[in-house]
Amino acid sequence: MMLSGFFRLGVWQNFFRAWRSGYSGNLEGEGFTLGGVYVIGAGRQGVLLEHREKEFGDKVSLPAVLEAAEKIKPQAS
Repeated sequence: MMLSGFFRLGVWQNFFRAWRSGYSGNLEGEGFTLGGVYVIGAGRQGVLLEHREKEFGDKVSLPAVLEAAEKIKPQAS
């Protein structure tokens, strides 16, 4: 996303949302890497949830993570 990320409205909205809620980061490390969340089931279940950041500050839905985690079936040993 590099420099173009700073010109996106959603990035600024996410920044102000985090700032208003009291989040303060240390601004150290790689600032141009987007993240993601995966919930992976046991055995052959595979990926139950995939969330990739499309822009800085894009958050995953906590209820979606919990719902996917509840779908994980224990692997028979």
